[in-house]
Amino acid sequence: MSSKQKIKLDHTTWTLIRRLVREGVSPYRGKVLASLLCMAFASGATGLSAWLMKPVVNEVFVSKQAAMLWPIALGVIATFLVKGTATYLQSSLTSWYGLRVIADMQNRLFAHLTAMDLAFFHGESTGVLVSRFTVDISLMRGAVSNALVGLGRDSLTTIILVGVMFWQDWTLAGMAFVVFPVAILPISKIGKRMRKVTANTQEQMGEFNTLLEQSFQGIRMVKAYGMEGYERGKIAAITETLFSLTYKAGRVRAASSPIMETLGGVAVAIVILYGGHRVISGATTAGAFFAFITALLMAYEPVKRLANLNTNLQEGLSAASRVFHLMDLLPGITDAADAADLRVSGGAVRFCDVEFSYDGERKALNRVSFEAPAGQTVALVGSSGGGKSTILNLIPRFYDVSGGQVLVDGQDVRSVSMASLRRGIALVSQEVALFDDTIRANISFGRFEAGQDEIEQAARHAAAHDFIMGLPEGYDTVVGEHGVKLSGGQRQRLSIARAMLKNAPILLLDEATSALDTESERQVQAALEVLMKGRTTIVVAHRLSTIVDADLIHVIDKGRVAESGSHAQLLARGGIYARLYALQFAEDGSAAALEA
Repeated sequence: MSSKQKIKLDHTTWTLIRRLVREGVSPYRGKVLASLLCMAFASGATGLSAWLMKPVVNEVFVSKQAAMLWPIALGVIATFLVKGTATYLQSSLTSWYGLRVIADMQNRLFAHLTAMDLAFFHGESTGVLVSRFTVDISLMRGAVSNALVGLGRDSLTTIILVGVMFWQDWTLAGMAFVVFPVAILPISKIGKRMRKVTANTQEQMGEFNTLLEQSFQGIRMVKAYGMEGYERGKIAAITETLFSLTYKAGRVRAASSPIMETLGGVAVAIVILYGGHRVISGATTAGAFFAFITALLMAYEPVKRLANLNTNLQEGLSAASRVFHLMDLLPGITDAADAADLRVSGGAVRFCDVEFSYDGERKALNRVSFEAPAGQTVALVGSSGGGKSTILNLIPRFYDVSGGQVLVDGQDVRSVSMASLRRGIALVSQEVALFDDTIRANISFGRFEAGQDEIEQAARHAAAHDFIMGLPEGYDTVVGEHGVKLSGGQRQRLSIARAMLKNAPILLLDEATSALDTESERQVQAALEVLMKGRTTIVVAHRLSTIVDADLIHVIDKGRVAESGSHAQLLARGGIYARLYALQFAEDGSAAALEA
């Protein structure tokens, strides 16, 4: 079963640039145009400062006209004031929309990923996804900022300075710049190498993040089994790979420097030889020559930055390619075009010949049919791997069936909107999901408008209020990442309180009391009995003692409904359920004897 729909992507350089501009920069075209205007003023001031060298040399140093000192000095001050102000405004605007592009892209990417189905997240490592939000999008900001500044300010500055040179002496200017087209081919090859190296580096960075996350989350097991050295070895291996790739990227990035330095030296040498000869022969003035060579030297830096632009741009485009790849993936589970809101009358759930496969080959469910009547409690039991949790996952459309139908009050879950479907369902899983937030926020997750009285009532029903009040900050206590500051039983009770507060007509319990001690289980079981009244409840249970009072029990074995009936009926039948119950009874009896 596909977790996502794949589409053919065009990640050529110009396609990525156009998309970056369209999706990232275009919404802020006003500030971009203002930035470009500031660049024009800064570039014009730079060209004017080079042109001013001509009257400085000719009128002051050669003709020795004292009256020209103040006008020229004031002109220089005004020129540099305009240049400094324009550069400051341009830098501020560029920084603003560069950071804005990052924030927008991160928000868009997160919104897109939260719309993906569970199968997508089961197929992607968390570290790789985090790397897209941090490393890749930051590199994209560099691409946006460098491209706009390079193509804007540096291009304008170069054009104006070259114009000054051609104005002063077009023959000399032509000779000076004839060498630079030679750099186009090697600079282009350097950019291609940089994109490849960057792609490999970002891939390794995602793996690095994944390893760090796994090591920190599993630190208890790492220490318990004395595997610190093994984990250090894995991290050391990948950091060495990152070191090699980053060092290679640095060498590739620096490769344009000797090319541009050599060509710059050749250009200056040509100007000195030919221009000096013309000054000596009287064909031009010393002021014109100094204005020309000043413009040439000032043009050298923006030309060099433009040569490096392709290298920096390819880094960002490599990152953009990976981010856009994620954003172009389509979820495998979406609302139908004509999806209506779910109309819940009683909350009856029915499976009709349901088939399902995780990999498209081996069937996890094979023609499963059963009904959970409205307002009744239905238990799913059986050995591990039989398909019980899979059945629960199909009801809120965490996955879609491969065949058959899942109906809620007669409505196919695929024909209604997922938002309305999931509003009508509360889930308590054996995998407790708590966020690094306060206890109040974790209980009210999904119902943040709930008042303190409602939150406390839910906690009392879940046998959680007493231990919460015993914490230093009560309901304002922050539970830590994954609820690490709480015990397993405490985390489970908060999860149950969350489901109680949601107060949905359909309740799904997946081993809801598995992490509780005997006393807490007894309290929570009593609270669950109150909660389940008048609601359709589907319970996946390992301990059969917790579901003996269920209205209906279905035994799930190897993806099929093997037996159905009440507790007494199934015991009388002497089948799978009777054997499971006898086995658990024997184990519980042995445990009781040992405790005695």
